[in-house]
Amino acid sequence: MQRIAVVDYGMGNLRSVAKALDRVSAENQEIIVTADAGIIADAERVVFPGQGAIRDCMRELERLELAPVLRQSIGEKPFLGICLGLQALMESSQEHAETRGLGILAGDVRRFPGDARDPVSGERLKVPHMGWNTVTPVGDHPLWHGIGPDERFYFVHSYYVVPEDQDVVAARTRYGVEFCCAAAFGSTFAVQFHPEKSQRPGLALLSNFCAWNGEV
Repeated sequence: MQRIAVVDYGMGNLRSVAKALDRVSAENQEIIVTADAGIIADAERVVFPGQGAIRDCMRELERLELAPVLRQSIGEKPFLGICLGLQALMESSQEHAETRGLGILAGDVRRFPGDARDPVSGERLKVPHMGWNTVTPVGDHPLWHGIGPDERFYFVHSYYVVPEDQDVVAARTRYGVEFCCAAAFGSTFAVQFHPEKSQRPGLALLSNFCAWNGEV
């Protein structure tokens, strides 16, 4: 039996993520929501979800001593980050002055500009960015299999990632500014949107992750 560990650090819509994974996973796969570093280390796949403030996220990861096993898992096995699970991979975030991330990817996390406007209507865009938006994949990746070039996914966030290495950008979205909404490197794939809330395309992405061997 293969295990897919959903990292539980007290933040994120864990029940929805686990339920969506259970719906699309194979019969020989078991979904485990856990804060146990040993179980995460032994799992064949790891999902790192989250929502809320990155400062609280990093504080809980350190308190539960989960940061080392997350760093170890990245690059070692298929790893999926969702929302804060993408932002936490960066070096730092502008949220709460400056919050240090896991430092896996060079770059930072920035807040949407308060004066951003819709290019068609001219109306000021609300922050947080909340609701459905078009995602445009960059390049080919196994997790985009069966997902169209302009599918819509569900977002809830006030900050977006700016990686230094543009080669890791796996998809872009526009909300006032064009931003990286998915990053991919090695056996890691991380998204700003919530696939567990994104109906058919979201379930397709999660299904692809469950079947992915980590190779591109």
